[in-house]
Amino acid sequence: MGGEVPAPEKFLSYTTCGSTSCITEGVPPKRRPTGTPANLSAPGSNAAASAKAEERRAKRVAAAEEARRELAARQRRSRLLGVGAIILAVVVVVAIVVAVGLLHSDKGAKTTAASDEVISGVTSIPAATFDKVGAGNIKTLPSAITADPLTADGKPRMLYVGAEYCPYCAAERWSVVAALARFGTFAGLGQTASTPKDVFPNTPTLSFHGSSYTSQYISFSGYEIEDTNGKPLDTLTSDDNTLVQKYNAPPYVGTGDTAGSIPFIAMFGSYVSQGASYSPDLFKGMTHAEVANAMQDPTTDVAKNVDAMANFFSAIICKATDGQPGDVCTSSGVQAAAAKLPTT
Repeated sequence: MGGEVPAPEKFLSYTTCGSTSCITEGVPPKRRPTGTPANLSAPGSNAAASAKAEERRAKRVAAAEEARRELAARQRRSRLLGVGAIILAVVVVVAIVVAVGLLHSDKGAKTTAASDEVISGVTSIPAATFDKVGAGNIKTLPSAITADPLTADGKPRMLYVGAEYCPYCAAERWSVVAALARFGTFAGLGQTASTPKDVFPNTPTLSFHGSSYTSQYISFSGYEIEDTNGKPLDTLTSDDNTLVQKYNAPPYVGTGDTAGSIPFIAMFGSYVSQGASYSPDLFKGMTHAEVANAMQDPTTDVAKNVDAMANFFSAIICKATDGQPGDVCTSSGVQAAAAKLPTT
């Protein structure tokens, strides 16, 4: 009898595919260790699988925790950026408000009633001070004209036209008030400063707006056509406007491009002046009280200009009043100024 033929070994079918075809090959099965049932794992394999599974779980937990922390960090950064943007927006708004405030902070000084100290200093300058300064440092003098007499209420009349914003008006008023105080009395004078937006900013000065003047010798009208911020104040009468249009221009004062300039002063039909007689820079950095005090001292630059010009105005007034009052018109200071006045 022949020997038993062993059953042929069974191969596993394994297929691989390329880009254009597939190949099937037979692969012999791996031999299991002797004594290991086909449906059981090798000894120790369960413990290893459990350990690997635990390791994978731990890694997943760690990854999830890391993702959670990263998300929380991003959320915190977003909140901080949002708060920062709000703060930045607030800062920008505040900066704009401050900038706008600064742009509008250059409004002119508010006109108030002149203080007693200032009024007393300007209107009670000692005769000795006027005499000491004489004609002073004045180089720009009023122009002599031939015109119809300017009068009001039967008295020679002096007309002033200026504006509170004007630095040249600010300078000249000190002399006008000092001179007129020798012939009469003011009431209601204001105290202000020229505009901060022009040359010689914030020049301290007085204001004729709302004031009155009483004198037995002359009549005075003081117009302030605009306030420190350029808003309308006093309106000239029709007759005064006609007078200003005629005489506040060449050939009486200035040149062609200065016609209509202020301050303009018409005096009794015999003299007119345009502009300041000295530089407003004279008052730079001074308070009203300091100006008034300096006018009392003949050694100061203020007195040598302001008081000296007051002597010139006084000399012109004395021509209109036939030398009255005598103590003023015959004083050495007024006489020194009168000798230098231009004539027609």
